[in-house]
Amino acid sequence: MIVIENATVATVDARGTEYTGGHVVVGDDGRIAAVGPGVPDISDPCTKIDAGGDLVTPGLVNTHHHLYQWATRGLALDETLFGWLTTLYPIWGRLDAEIVGAAAGAGLGWLALSGCTTSMDHHYVFPRDGGDVLEAEIQAARKIGLRFHPTRGSMDLSRKDGGLPPDHVVEDTDEALAATEAAIDRWHDPSPAATLQIAVAPCSPFSVTTRLMTEAAVLARRKGVRLHTHLAETDDEEEFCRKQFGCTPVEYAERVGWLGDDVWLAHGVHLDDSAIARLGATGTGVAHCPSSNARLGAGMARVRELVDHGVPVGLGVDGAASQEVSHLGAELRQALYTARQRGGPKAMDAREALRLGTIGGARCLGRQDDLGSIEVGKLADLVLWRLDGLGHDGIDDKVAALVFGPPARVELALVGGRPVVERGELVGADEETLTREARRAHRRLLAAER
Repeated sequence: MIVIENATVATVDARGTEYTGGHVVVGDDGRIAAVGPGVPDISDPCTKIDAGGDLVTPGLVNTHHHLYQWATRGLALDETLFGWLTTLYPIWGRLDAEIVGAAAGAGLGWLALSGCTTSMDHHYVFPRDGGDVLEAEIQAARKIGLRFHPTRGSMDLSRKDGGLPPDHVVEDTDEALAATEAAIDRWHDPSPAATLQIAVAPCSPFSVTTRLMTEAAVLARRKGVRLHTHLAETDDEEEFCRKQFGCTPVEYAERVGWLGDDVWLAHGVHLDDSAIARLGATGTGVAHCPSSNARLGAGMARVRELVDHGVPVGLGVDGAASQEVSHLGAELRQALYTARQRGGPKAMDAREALRLGTIGGARCLGRQDDLGSIEVGKLADLVLWRLDGLGHDGIDDKVAALVFGPPARVELALVGGRPVVERGELVGADEETLTREARRAHRRLLAAER
């Protein structure tokens, strides 16, 4: 049993309950046993942690990422999405399990240090001689200790057939579907306390055939898993869909069976009023990636309107090569700033930003019953943020300090009651080793380019 005392607790429950000088009790089953004001009456043996008045929140949930891209950070820095992709696709075609494992370890370790306790990953590049890259990132997640939702992505529409990726990085449609089903059968854990769940994730309308999109949706629903893809990220994609399919990206998604409460879409930047209403009506989620959208100049998502229409909206850092910071805690502020850039200072407040990063992300992943808020019976995925230093001093509202202030240090991060970060350091991995392995993977991948 773990007892966190003397904490400011932002529960992010439906009422927005908060406690100053409060406590959280973690049972030995890895779930939250109690939360409330003051000091709990505990007679059983336990580990007590004095929070010193600092902030406890639910662990952050990362709803969109491409971990393999950690090996290609700092490239194509001044390109739009399509230019960036065409530059990097040939390099990614040389990925292998060793490179992906090193990149995933670095990316997940960095996410943990930024307050993330659950992360998905969207992996869609499977070179024929690259080994088992999906297993490599799953093993990396187990080392770091995060709750992990990797998706089995795919691409089968190459440049010669009217798509964007070159021929050597796409798969045969039937092979991609078979490999996706095999990944679900091997790895997916449907239990409420699962630390590993698989979703089905063809990459995007401009890299995937209509057949693959349609049959992937059928497969996912037959297997009882979720669906994920990129949609409405750029004007180029809008133009592509209108030219190829005679409709908008959201209309195309609906045509191929890709709207529903078991689907979450990455980005959703270029959505008109009817598209937002349709997402809300169908319960389709959106992974909002404001820093990546800014880095690529893709635009600013209409997050206020999405939330107001009941769309489940979570936050994502996106691929580490399209958003080199990859700090999920900092994404809270970026999301708030993006909303205010569109709608003024009333468009989003600090607590709404925190909701996006916690319960909003849990809704996108279908885990809202067990993750995303601090409530009795939910899994004890928690973060204790240090907010007592120079960078946060004087911001008396702790939630405001977390969101408006500089990225805060993670004093403690728990996943199911198990520490993954303590005193600002990873528990299950050595940061220097992760850095060294990622550097070697980066250099090996780029050496082959030269």
